[in-house]
Amino acid sequence: MNWRDHIHSDPGILGGKPVVRGTRISVELILEYFEDGGTVEDILAAYPHVTEADVRGAIAFARDLLHEEASAAQRRAA
Repeated sequence: MNWRDHIHSDPGILGGKPVVRGTRISVELILEYFEDGGTVEDILAAYPHVTEADVRGAIAFARDLLHEEASAAQRRAA
């Protein structure tokens, strides 16, 4: 999955937070749904213009961000 097909950041939208393309639905909001015990189906029901691929893109974005942060921390520690 290439999250770049689904997620982008624009300084003019939500202050540059990463969002689902063509929406103001942030990756942060999607992750909060999961944190609160929600499911993909809950997100799709709440935001019918968001697709399952968009939700999976948000998760992939967060994973890659964490991976980059961990790699940077390892380089700083070395």
